[in-house]
Amino acid sequence: MKQPLSAQSPFVEGYVLPVDKPIGWTSSDVVRKVKVLLRRLGHRKIKIGHAGTLDPLASGVLLICIGRATKTIESLQAEQKEYLATFELGATTPSYDREHPIDRTFPYEHITEELVRQKIDEMIGEQLQLPPTYSAKMIDGKRAYEYARQGADVEMKRAPITIYSMEIESFCLPRLTLRIRCSKGTYIRSIARDLGEALNSGAFLYTLCRTKNGNYTLDDTFTPEQIELALFPNQERNDSEQNLEKTHKRNIDRCF
Repeated sequence: MKQPLSAQSPFVEGYVLPVDKPIGWTSSDVVRKVKVLLRRLGHRKIKIGHAGTLDPLASGVLLICIGRATKTIESLQAEQKEYLATFELGATTPSYDREHPIDRTFPYEHITEELVRQKIDEMIGEQLQLPPTYSAKMIDGKRAYEYARQGADVEMKRAPITIYSMEIESFCLPRLTLRIRCSKGTYIRSIARDLGEALNSGAFLYTLCRTKNGNYTLDDTFTPEQIELALFPNQERNDSEQNLEKTHKRNIDRCF
């Protein structure tokens, strides 16, 4: 059930705000938006952070921890995540998603739903995952994507992750949609790359929605616009603002 949100919510004492991060926003963009709104309420020195980065091209559940709730960030980050991911089969990109154009194409006509099921079953469990070069991983004081954008060779280190389950939601070549439950630190883009190789083809992440973070689901979230309306209910709402709730519902519907 969605928790109450208002200007009287206990932000200083500790409040976890589940946000439906819009596509195109960074996780830091969401933190900045919430910080600006709380400053308008008079909370000028309050601590705010998020519990798990979502890429700009991804949407879905992003937990914003406010006040004393920032002490729970590590425990919330450690919670199991659930994603709805659509992969494009038969092609790859340098970033393993749509941030960069396709660099190679591969045959995919041989791929069947039965073959996909076999390969994803083989990927379940604990493993050492190779992160994308275009990622926020730190290497000698710089983000890996900074090296990648400069064309420098980057040696990425594998990191331990766990994939708890992967279920086929839809299969219509060249698109494949999976519901993935995994541990913190898992790159869904890397799963796309690994699955493409396992299928003797290629794959990249086409769309991604985080549908669950621990006990928080999309039904619990607020869009940035809904947060502003909840904190400042006396603001005059124009037609575009009234349409935001409908947009939020469509965002939830797209993930199921």
